[in-house]
Amino acid sequence: MSASRLLPHAGGFRWAGVEPTAYKDSGDFREVTRRVFVGEKGEPTAFHVRYFEVAPGGFTTLERHEHAHCVVVMRGSGEVVLDCRTHPMSFGDVLYVAPWESHQLRNPVSAAEPFGFLCIVDARRDRPVNASCG
Repeated sequence: MSASRLLPHAGGFRWAGVEPTAYKDSGDFREVTRRVFVGEKGEPTAFHVRYFEVAPGGFTTLERHEHAHCVVVMRGSGEVVLDCRTHPMSFGDVLYVAPWESHQLRNPVSAAEPFGFLCIVDARRDRPVNASCG
């Protein structure tokens, strides 16, 4: 069992003891990093909490999966492609992605800063599959 721990905010969208890592090993994505707050240190939770940043011009994979998840925008603005329809997102917006809905988060090239968001997801989850629009 893991111990409780505090991840102090270190200023600017950084947290002590939490380094950015690659978004994924492979796939169709660009300029995305992730930080895991809860879920990779053996915590006995039913959920994982991660923070992603998408640089201007970047995007996550267009995918779908059985598990649901929740996204909360913390920095900048961007857009979500949800079942092939594009919606703007900005600070404080909350997105629920239902099972099997295709989704992709993007940060337009014209953006002034990274698009950062928390993603809360089931600890036990299936692997995403590629989706397509059109």
